Amino acid sequence: MSLVALLSSHFSRSQGTGGPESDRIVMTHRTALTLLRLCAAVLLGLSMAAAARASPAADALRARQAAIAERLANNAFQRPLYLESTQTSGDLMGDVYAVVDHPFATVDAALKGADVWCDVLILHLNVKQCRASGGPPSNTLAVALGKKHDQSLEDAYHLNFAYEFASSKPDYFKVLMSSKEGPLGTSNYRIVVEAAPLDARRSFLHMSYAYAYGFAARVAMQGYLATVGSSKVGFSIVGKKSDGQPVYVDNVRGVIERNTMRYYLAIDAYLSAVDLPQAQRQEHRLREWYSATERYPRQLHEMEQDDYLAMKQKEIARQKGIS
Repeated sequence: MSLVALLSSHFSRSQGTGGPESDRIVMTHRTALTLLRLCAAVLLGLSMAAAARASPAADALRARQAAIAERLANNAFQRPLYLESTQTSGDLMGDVYAVVDHPFATVDAALKGADVWCDVLILHLNVKQCRASGGPPSNTLAVALGKKHDQSLEDAYHLNFAYEFASSKPDYFKVLMSSKEGPLGTSNYRIVVEAAPLDARRSFLHMSYAYAYGFAARVAMQGYLATVGSSKVGFSIVGKKSDGQPVYVDNVRGVIERNTMRYYLAIDAYLSAVDLPQAQRQEHRLREWYSATERYPRQLHEMEQDDYLAMKQKEIARQKGIS
């Protein structure tokens, strides 16, 4: 029974006792009941208005979370995370969906701004430098991509990402980063990040990483997969061995899954430091990113922690113009 109905029943039983004092009590009860009904109507109206303001994009993202709830709850990542990849004749895409333990307001505030994304992307071991220029709506991220070791910028590949804060609503945000041209015959790079609140302390985040590849990129990829990348695998399980051990996806889908995961873990590491003092954030993010990748050594181990930290500290200093 609702509060209003319960009080209404109580007040109705209090009426009809007779006498002036009884009449005054009944009038007081009736006034209180009227106020309660008015408050209930206001609360209902506010609730309906809030529901009406829920953005369709946020509803769609939460519907996706509900659809993959079982995979988020039970997986090899040992965290509420789901990764998938797709390959067509000329396109590769990886998607990560994850529940993060941060209120939506925190995620929304932390991931706004082109400069922020340079601080996120530099955590990836292949990103040698990132610098933001311009202003809304024409921000550009100049990104240098290189090898998994210390490398001069002259020897890196340079991409210019157009940055767009595509949507900002009370319950949804979306960031787009795109580059028409990439290295070694790749093109049409897209990084998409969107999020919506699940409750007061958790958010649901989706990150997509994709690019197109042509003949030159196929040849370069085949060379990589035949040599240093021959033993590399992704995360999706495509079968089982005779002893019951999983068989992981390899080839180009393995490549896109590894890099998608690295970029997602950079976002996660960045968010992990938002409540720390400014002076502690950079070191914390670097260590958190490395530690997160080492939870999946079969796919992501490339170097020792001290080597990664030394390389990144040098690259970040160069990015900030300190050296």
